[in-house]
Amino acid sequence: MSERITAAQAADALRAADRILILTHQYPDGDTLGSGFALCRALQQLGKTARVECADTIPDKYSFLFEGLPLPAFEPAFICSVDVADPRLLGKRLEAFADRIELCIDHHASNTAYARHLLLDAGCAATAELIYAVIRELGVPLNRATAEGLYTGIATDTGCFRYSNTTAATHRIAADLMEAGVRADPINRVMFDIKSRSRVELERLALESMRFYLDGRCAVMLVTTGMVQESGAGENDMEGLAPLPRQIEGVWVGVTMRQKEDGGFKVSVRSGHHADASAICARLGGGGHVRAAGCALPGPAAQAVDRILEAVRQTVPGIEG
Repeated sequence: MSERITAAQAADALRAADRILILTHQYPDGDTLGSGFALCRALQQLGKTARVECADTIPDKYSFLFEGLPLPAFEPAFICSVDVADPRLLGKRLEAFADRIELCIDHHASNTAYARHLLLDAGCAATAELIYAVIRELGVPLNRATAEGLYTGIATDTGCFRYSNTTAATHRIAADLMEAGVRADPINRVMFDIKSRSRVELERLALESMRFYLDGRCAVMLVTTGMVQESGAGENDMEGLAPLPRQIEGVWVGVTMRQKEDGGFKVSVRSGHHADASAICARLGGGGHVRAAGCALPGPAAQAVDRILEAVRQTVPGIEG
């Protein structure tokens, strides 16, 4: 069980350490990557040896986060995870570090308290908000590159400040980051507006798969390996699919099921105020946030869908079907 610590204590631990390895989660998103590379830049400003690792290939659209950043090879003496609620989310390539993590910085209420020390605030919209606090405690001036990492984490986890997790503090932090030189317009365009042609084709195929259940309150969308092959989509094209089912009028729970190579599914659940996505996924061994959560299920697809629907029935008051 972790010892809960403050941002000031986390900064003290990092200030006393060196050869710091920062771990992000598999299927990386803007928050885990933005947080990781921003922290890495701040530590290197302090003269620390630090690098970021991810088990999966980092999508090209995030390459600006580590542009010009040295990522030296070394045997880590201190390991920190960012935005990783459970060590199983590190992925196979990094799982060997799971029992050596000294510090975890996270904003998921479902965090399993696996690290020696835990900086956790589930009220933060993104882990990047906590990294911002740690960097301020470290006394490192915010340069543009570091601020853009933090901004990317916050913007992506709030849906460009549209989701219900956005707070007044979120906006104040974002304003400070913009004053540090963040180029918000191009970041927002890359994160939210630009789609490749293969992504549009994948989206079309996935939308055609969508089915409605429980009196239309639950929409389930499949993204199969066949669809990915047919569309020519790459890993860069996968992010941003999960919110689509929930955007449909009348849908309380939107489910996106992405097929993995082993035939199982990575399940992403998005919900409105009627439902708790984290509670739904917790019934299936997963977790996350109230409005966005995930889990993993074995195939076949029909059986996985049945399990999701049963979890929704058991969790969401007033849903029928």
